Amino acid sequence: MKSGDRLSRVIAAILVNLGLAMGSAAEEPNATGVTNPFFAMCTGTRDASHASFAAQADMLKELGYQGTDQMGTAGIPELLAELDERGLRFFAVYTEVKIDPDAPQWEAGLEIAIKALKERDAVLWLPVTSKRFAPSSPEGDEDAVAVIRRVADMGAKSGLRVALYPHTGHWLERVEDAVRVAQKVNRPDVGVTFNLCHWLKVDGKDLRARLELAKPHLFMVTVNGADAGGTDWSTLIQTLDQGTFDVCGLLGLLKEMNYTGPIGLQGYGIGGDVSANLRRSMDAWQACQKRLVKGGSSNE
Repeated sequence: MKSGDRLSRVIAAILVNLGLAMGSAAEEPNATGVTNPFFAMCTGTRDASHASFAAQADMLKELGYQGTDQMGTAGIPELLAELDERGLRFFAVYTEVKIDPDAPQWEAGLEIAIKALKERDAVLWLPVTSKRFAPSSPEGDEDAVAVIRRVADMGAKSGLRVALYPHTGHWLERVEDAVRVAQKVNRPDVGVTFNLCHWLKVDGKDLRARLELAKPHLFMVTVNGADAGGTDWSTLIQTLDQGTFDVCGLLGLLKEMNYTGPIGLQGYGIGGDVSANLRRSMDAWQACQKRLVKGGSSNE
C-alpha cells in the first residue's frame, strides 16, 4: 500500500470516529440543570444586619446570586451603583399600577426610575389592582389594557419590557388573567410572570397546563419552598430547602419548555437571618441542578 493511500485511510478513519463522537454528544440529553439567571428578590434580602444596599449586594455576591430586584421606584440609582460595583444585575422594579381612572395609575417616580434603568435588560414588574372590578373580572380588561400600554410605551424608551405579576387578592390575580390581558395588549414587550406562591394560593392545580398557557408570553418566574396544599404565607413561602411541593420538578418542567428567562427567589415574610435563609436556598438550588442533570422527573 502506498504511503499516500495509508495516510488517506487514517485521516478518513479519524473523521468517521470524530463524526460518531460528535453525533453521540448531540444525541445525549442536555447534561445540565437549568441555566436561567437566578436572583434573590428584595423581599428576602433585608434584615437588621443587611439594611443597606451595599450590605445586601455583598451578601448576594458571596452566596452566588446573580442580582436582585427592587420593590417600588425609590432608591434605584443607589442600588444600581452597588450592584454594578460587584458585577451583579438588576432584574426588575416591582411597581403597582391601578386601572381605575379616578386614582393615580402608577407611582409618581416611575418615569424617573425608567430613565435610570435605560438599557439594563430589566423588566417593569406590574401587579395590577382595582377597586371597581373584582379579582379576575374580564370587565376590567379594557381599562387595564389602556394603562399597561401607556406604561409599556414609557418603558420602551429605555428598552425595558413589562411583565404582568399575578398577585393574590389583586384584580390581576391568576396567571390566566395575566395571559388574557397580555394577549389583548398584543405587543412583544409585554409578557407575564408565573409566581409559584400566588399560583398555589389561588389555584394550585394543573401546573403543566398553566405553564404551557403562559409559555408564549413568559418573561419571569418566581419560586420558593412551599407546602403543597398550604393555605397561608407561612406555609406557601419558605426557604427553598423546605416544604412538600416539588420545586425541582417545576424547574424541570421549565427546562423541558425551554424557558430561559430569569427565576427569582421569593422570600416574603420568612423572617430570621436573611443570609442563612439565602444560603439554605442556594444549597437547595444547587442540589436541584444535580438532580436535573441525573434526569430527575418533572412535576406533573
